[in-house]
Amino acid sequence: MVTIRADEISNIIRERIEQYNREVKIVNTGTVLQVGDGIARIHGLDEVMAGELVEFEEGTIGIALNLESNNVGVVLMGDGLLIQEGSSVKATGRIAQIPVSEAYLGRVVNALAKPIDGRGEISASEFRLIESAAPGIISRRSVYEPLQTGLIAIDSMIPIGRGQRELIIGDRQTGKTAVATDTILNQQGAALAEYFMYRERHTLIIYDDLSKQAQAYRQMSLLLRRPPGREAYPGDVFYLHSRLLERAAKLSSSLGEGSMTALPIVETQSGDVSAYIPTNVISITDGQIFLSADLFNSGIRPAINVGISVSRVGSAAQIKAMKQVAGKLKLELAQFAELEAFAQFASDLDKATQNQLARGQRLRELLKQSQSAPLTVEEQIMTIYTGTNGYLDSLEVGQVRKFLVELRTYLKTTKPQFQEIISSTKTFTEEAEALLKEAIQEQMDRFILQEQA
Repeated sequence: MVTIRADEISNIIRERIEQYNREVKIVNTGTVLQVGDGIARIHGLDEVMAGELVEFEEGTIGIALNLESNNVGVVLMGDGLLIQEGSSVKATGRIAQIPVSEAYLGRVVNALAKPIDGRGEISASEFRLIESAAPGIISRRSVYEPLQTGLIAIDSMIPIGRGQRELIIGDRQTGKTAVATDTILNQQGAALAEYFMYRERHTLIIYDDLSKQAQAYRQMSLLLRRPPGREAYPGDVFYLHSRLLERAAKLSSSLGEGSMTALPIVETQSGDVSAYIPTNVISITDGQIFLSADLFNSGIRPAINVGISVSRVGSAAQIKAMKQVAGKLKLELAQFAELEAFAQFASDLDKATQNQLARGQRLRELLKQSQSAPLTVEEQIMTIYTGTNGYLDSLEVGQVRKFLVELRTYLKTTKPQFQEIISSTKTFTEEAEALLKEAIQEQMDRFILQEQA
């Protein structure tokens, strides 16, 4: 007969009790009711947050956007082809966020900050929320530093400052993206840009384009069964763009004076700037650069319509030297545009009007720039001064650009002091003006001799 040893049994039970792990893991799970068109309906996720990331059984990540009484509408962050009805979904407890770090500089990433340039993973120690609050009034300061785009037409007449939001608007195929990429070339994702802004750095973010984003948001909202409004856009489409663009800012001294400049792009249909999305974004931004299809087709590039383009920051975002030189450029171009329209109907014009038209044609010519050929501030000042003071009037319109290219080279090689004065004092001094006049006269004599030869 087997004897039962009570002490041995009690020891075994005691050991088991000591080894027992009391950790309780609570997982908020739900069940897929329906999936299709990039949207999944989930039942049972009772404690999910708006904007929370959820994980499906087969690994796909989604964002919970619609929190309804009996189900949750989730937008899928993948194709979701393997998700089946009845499969389980678990809440992650994390609001949609992306990793951020210095290692992102020089890399190409997708919307979730995953690298797509084939150069391996990016190490990140921090995370930032995709939807984060914009800096408050106390955290900001006025825009005062210029963001040089390298484009004469913008830097002289529609200046952009660090921390500003300037809309680039126009029909398709008018050079909107080219303006943005040229601005990038002249400089050395919102959450990523914010990360660097709060580290006392200057960042530039380009949204290309908000029209397509609004259409995608409309499609997503309709699939989520949200009530449509004007042009079938949801009621919060204005808030969608305003909360995105308000994150661009020039931070105060106490926060390090970092900045995030936003250049949103909006595509118009046949130049209609009064449509729903264009008017929304115009009202949110601090000015707009309007690109005209007619100007583009007539060979004026960048095709900026100076008449209806505006920067609400204005000359606060220009150095003093640029203000001194470019002050009358916009007025002269506006008067020229008016005269040009009038001259089409008038047969005989007086000498003064003919001279003004000739000057205007040459000013318009000096604003033309090739793509990916940004100019320094000193080169822009020299170019504008040469045009507005009548030095180009004696040249044929077709010779203007060639003369200016040669003048820039000549000034750089023979009068390097000019560039030093402008860059050090930020002012167009009498000494700088004398050097420039001398260089223009010398180059003009050389140019005329070359042309005659």
